[in-house]
Amino acid sequence: MSSIEWTGVTWNPTTGCDRVSPGCDRCYALTMAGRLKAMGLAKYQTDGPERTSGPGFGLAVHEDVLTAPLRWRSPRTVFVNSMSDLFHAHVPDEFIARVFDVMQTAHRHTFQVLTKRHARMQSFVRRYLSGEFATEPLDVAPLAATVDRPPRNIWLGVSAENQKWANIRIPALMETPAATRFVSAEPLIGPVRLHRGHAHCPTHDFAGGFCSGPCPDLVLPDWVIIGGESGPGARPLDLEWVRDLRDQARRAGAAVFVKQLGSVWAREHEVGGKGGDPGTWPEDLRVRQMPEPTSGGPDA
Repeated sequence: MSSIEWTGVTWNPTTGCDRVSPGCDRCYALTMAGRLKAMGLAKYQTDGPERTSGPGFGLAVHEDVLTAPLRWRSPRTVFVNSMSDLFHAHVPDEFIARVFDVMQTAHRHTFQVLTKRHARMQSFVRRYLSGEFATEPLDVAPLAATVDRPPRNIWLGVSAENQKWANIRIPALMETPAATRFVSAEPLIGPVRLHRGHAHCPTHDFAGGFCSGPCPDLVLPDWVIIGGESGPGARPLDLEWVRDLRDQARRAGAAVFVKQLGSVWAREHEVGGKGGDPGTWPEDLRVRQMPEPTSGGPDA
């Protein structure tokens, strides 16, 4: 089982990463990797560059766990690479393709893939679904997906910690073929609008560049995760950022999952930890919704 509230289990066919944006500044996985290296765990003996990574957090590929989900008999919700980024530049295309083959074959499970490498995700998924990497290893079912019909049990998401990165990553996500798309606004370190809107929308605010209501032909994510930052030096979370993002998601018909309010809020309210107990939050923020599971066979 995973301690991450919005998933069931984690699966790490790769470990290690490098910082690419402000949301990485206090990466929990980097700190954990250093501890696991000190404990002697074999998967965390590769060191990354000091400037962008750290001890035990260099990118490493793990063939030995690649097919693990095929052996899990009961359906699970699986967070892919809680300790890495599947679309990191040092993960070979062929290995990512094998990860996707496993996910598609293990269709009884629902896989959640979250990335900060939006451009590579978009490019790779289109290439994968076009059949570019089609092979016949490990009893993988023949590709049933096309660019217009991605596997239903693979959810794709991007991190969006502030408006700068929301503007870059969310449009790339929405242009990536996926059955379910999600945005993780964690750590949320500034206000975020899910979209910049269209100038032809009747509710468009030309001064602010956003729309106040539904836009024609606008596609928005299916799920939004919101969370404050935790750990030493955590940046504060303004609860109005949370409320605004929650309301945007609701207007878009997306599920909302408020994960935690962060260490600063927890300290200010004397509740300890990272503010992850909904019972201590303002009542209107106690929202933990999930999209409907989309696992099933290739033709489901």
